[in-house]
Amino acid sequence: MQRALELAEQGRGRTAPNPAVGAVIVNNGQIVGEGFHPQAGKPHAEVYALKQAGCSAQGADIYVTLEPCSHTGRTPPCVRALIAAGIRRAYIAIIDPDPRVSGAGIRLLREAGIMVEVGLCQDQAAELIAGFSKHLRKGQPWTIYKAAMTLDGYTATAVGDSRWISCDESRLRVHRLRNRVEAIMVGIETVLKDDPLLNVRLPDEETRDPLRVIVDSRLRFPLTAKMLTQPSMATTLIATCSEDHARIDALEAAGAEMLMLPGDDADHVSLPALWDELGRRQIHHLLLEGGSTLATSAWKACLIDELMVFVAPRLVGGCPSIGLFSGVGTTLMADNAILDDMHYETSGRDLLISAKVQTCLLD
Repeated sequence: MQRALELAEQGRGRTAPNPAVGAVIVNNGQIVGEGFHPQAGKPHAEVYALKQAGCSAQGADIYVTLEPCSHTGRTPPCVRALIAAGIRRAYIAIIDPDPRVSGAGIRLLREAGIMVEVGLCQDQAAELIAGFSKHLRKGQPWTIYKAAMTLDGYTATAVGDSRWISCDESRLRVHRLRNRVEAIMVGIETVLKDDPLLNVRLPDEETRDPLRVIVDSRLRFPLTAKMLTQPSMATTLIATCSEDHARIDALEAAGAEMLMLPGDDADHVSLPALWDELGRRQIHHLLLEGGSTLATSAWKACLIDELMVFVAPRLVGGCPSIGLFSGVGTTLMADNAILDDMHYETSGRDLLISAKVQTCLLD
């Protein structure tokens, strides 16, 4: 099952509206077939594994990270293929949360005389499809807020300098993360300050750039920004609540896609409306790399699901400087936001702290 999970990771961020799935077929203690779902419209993981296994699938066991589908979508149901191939036993990590499938695939396998066990590595499998599951529940993408800060808690100096807080290894890790999400988001202040490319730069992997989402309420996006002139197949989507049609036309002519959204009480883009729109576009995984202002707005709207914070062995050494969030936070410890599922690991000389958001109480 660990191998199946590794295979499934290769499809993460590329399979929407489907989940990432991996499958391994074992006969007489030997792997005879394996596969993963590469993208929507292409065969599912089980089909690739069965094709590789050939006649060796007869009487074999299959390890699959998600319950095999039992309905006909853009591809035929995998359950029928497993039954026809003569699979003897199926080890399934988790039940499919999609109500069109949930439990039906397992039932059909058992009715065909195939022994089914559910729950092997279920926590890892659930994490793998967190974006798919949230999209089913709320129609919004699973959102990871990534940031780098110094040991004394700052993401930039008093004058806004932040290059580079994290080390080379950490920045490479972020590019690998970008390669596994469908969209990346920053606010206009980050664009004006850094003029970022927001692309994927990896020397040793097949890559594709995610959708670039810019939150720009007043349409200050420069027509000469690098992300509009770089060679990239990805779209730059500018979300705004401005009605400056001349500026909108100019940005569209420069290559941007414009998204008109309602404003909130402060005449800023409504972030819940933006997240809903990204969900409609089948974005399951969103990487939020914006500064503290955008992060605070997303946090207050309870739109952040996970934090990845790289803590560097550096000290800014005083205030005023910029932290992970801006503005006034909670006044009582009892009202703090609660994080769960904490993980700590080294990333080069940095410490990477990852956590899921259990409750969001920042006010």
